[in-house]
Amino acid sequence: MDIARPDLARAKRKKRILFVSGAVVLAAVVTILLGRLKPAAPTVERNLVWIDTVKRGQMLRQVRGIGTLVPEEIRWIAARTQGRVDKILLRPGATVTPDTVLLMLTNPDVEQAATNAESQLKASEAELLNLRVTLQSGVLQAESVAASAKADFEQSRLQAEVNEQLAKDGLISALELRLSKVRAEQLATRHAIEQKRFQFAKDSIDPQLAVKQAEVDRLRAIAKLRRDEVEALAVRSSMNGVLQLLPVEVGAQVNPGFNLARVADPARLKAEIRVAETQAKDIQIGQSASIDTRNGLVEGRVSRIDPSVQNGTVTVDVTLTGELPRGARPDLSVDGTIELERLTEAVFVGRPAFGQERGTVGIFKLDADGVFATRTQVKLGRSSVNTIEILDGLRPGDRVILSDTSQWDSHDRIKLN
Repeated sequence: MDIARPDLARAKRKKRILFVSGAVVLAAVVTILLGRLKPAAPTVERNLVWIDTVKRGQMLRQVRGIGTLVPEEIRWIAARTQGRVDKILLRPGATVTPDTVLLMLTNPDVEQAATNAESQLKASEAELLNLRVTLQSGVLQAESVAASAKADFEQSRLQAEVNEQLAKDGLISALELRLSKVRAEQLATRHAIEQKRFQFAKDSIDPQLAVKQAEVDRLRAIAKLRRDEVEALAVRSSMNGVLQLLPVEVGAQVNPGFNLARVADPARLKAEIRVAETQAKDIQIGQSASIDTRNGLVEGRVSRIDPSVQNGTVTVDVTLTGELPRGARPDLSVDGTIELERLTEAVFVGRPAFGQERGTVGIFKLDADGVFATRTQVKLGRSSVNTIEILDGLRPGDRVILSDTSQWDSHDRIKLN
């Protein structure tokens, strides 16, 4: 028969309670220890990140922009008169001189106006010639009358002198002597008047001719203007160069001032570089620049900085001092690099994919073993195209990750595989 043993049941229950309590305590200890452990560092493939070494030495500060080659001398050729495009003789790309005819315009009204102006000029010139002949004839007539009056005066004067001598001898009466003197005085007055009339006739020629000459000059200028307008129907280049643009076609109607063609000198080119407004603050006139035409590099210097900002960029003109490579032509796309300054004994590193100059950013710095990288706060200084100055947080020889590490912002440590 079975014998009841209550002490054995109590021992089993006590043992069970101790086992459960131990398990609970052990679970609590493990939980606490696990809570104190740091999260495991994520593993990153080494060949997927950009690693660079911090250096000390000369740092070349540069800014870069894109742009185009443009001629230094460009001339637009505008229509002088209204007309219709009748014939196009040359197309863009042709070499031209100042006398090269680019296209022909037609305008019957301009040609008719030139003909009328020529007719009016010829009529006015004929009137001027006729006036000159008339005035000269009048002067000659006045001179003849003056000469006749002088002869009459001299004759009456001599007669008066003779009569005066005869009167002394008693050969003529006193009345006859007096009459001869009165006649001599009368003719003397007439002689003086005719001399003045003759002088006036001579002096009045030039003013009268000047008035008519002014009218002739006015009509000649109008006629020349009309002839120039007719000649302008043959549109010519105004300089040596290459025809770049011809924005009209045969049959197009153009008004005065409309741009018909653009001519440029392809031998004298400059680069217009568009630099981001945030990077243009240190650019100054005279700084060295290098222009990449994708067929060679050309040296140059900054010659102008546009004072305005357009679409977030500043236009910088670079005058080319080196020889242009083959294939360089207007409107060719180029890359420009402008040298701002050279920093001596600077601590610098490659420019990271994140962070701005004169800011503070977290960068992963590789440990001595090169396996783990720890996030380090780094103060950045002045920047260049490919490098940036380190003010604090890194030392020469440190290796850092410059790739975009935003996906590991929640980690302060990563492992390189």
